[in-house]
Amino acid sequence: MPKRGKGQSDDMSPGDARKPYSDIGGTEARHAQTHDVRREQLTNPKGPDRSDEEFAADLAPATPSHDLRGHSEESVSAADDKGLHEQLPELTNDVLARLPIVERGVRLEQGGTYLDLNDRARRPFRALGGQEAGPHNRLVAKKDVDYELWNRLAGDDHTPDIERPAAEQHSARS
Repeated sequence: MPKRGKGQSDDMSPGDARKPYSDIGGTEARHAQTHDVRREQLTNPKGPDRSDEEFAADLAPATPSHDLRGHSEESVSAADDKGLHEQLPELTNDVLARLPIVERGVRLEQGGTYLDLNDRARRPFRALGGQEAGPHNRLVAKKDVDYELWNRLAGDDHTPDIERPAAEQHSARS
């Protein structure tokens, strides 16, 4: 093949000068001359497999879109809970008013990070699909609390454990 200079093509056809390799079928034909197109078609990824989406749907049923915004409408203020005033004496009423507690029976967001104020030694955990706040839990969702307050409650910043509930119940540990 002849060497090309800067800005020059080896296309010597009388056709349209704006389309290099127009005499042999355009750039696709030139690519086919220099590459193994069949091998590229067989080995290049073609996008997500449909079975992956079906598998994800089997793991957890579809979450309604309003659940993705957090639990603000399904929570009560910690300031209303007198037991928390005694349990968390280091927090003022103003701070407790900013702390939403997920109501019992509310479905937890799959993959969401939560802290049970009744069992702070258990550390934050990630919820699985179908898990609900139990009657003995005082759960705080990380996405509903500012990071400074979360760090005060949870302690050091680490990767939360994945909560694995018993097969017969889908609620957070009591």
